[in-house]
Amino acid sequence: MAGKDRKTEREIMERAVNVKKEEDSTRSIIEDILRKDLENVLTILDSKENGKSTLYDEVMSIVDRSLFKIALNRSGQVKSTAANYLGINRNTFQKKMIKLGMNGRED
Repeated sequence: MAGKDRKTEREIMERAVNVKKEEDSTRSIIEDILRKDLENVLTILDSKENGKSTLYDEVMSIVDRSLFKIALNRSGQVKSTAANYLGINRNTFQKKMIKLGMNGRED
């Protein structure tokens, strides 16, 4: 019986390794897509002005607004469900919406 247990344990470990490889591969593909799209966004936003760059803040604001819009659409405009979908507290979600100038509907 011990041999069968070891075989089962080995099979479980092999499956876990395969799942991890698939997740890593999927994550890598997504990162490549986002990096290419961000290159285009940065080209558009890139400021030629002298002074302190606000590029990071601008991009993060765009990303946050997009995530919030998607979450609200997928939750039927229910803020607590949208916050849960994003894995953040409802109050944090509400504060960020205010900071981003969003009123909770498709802006």
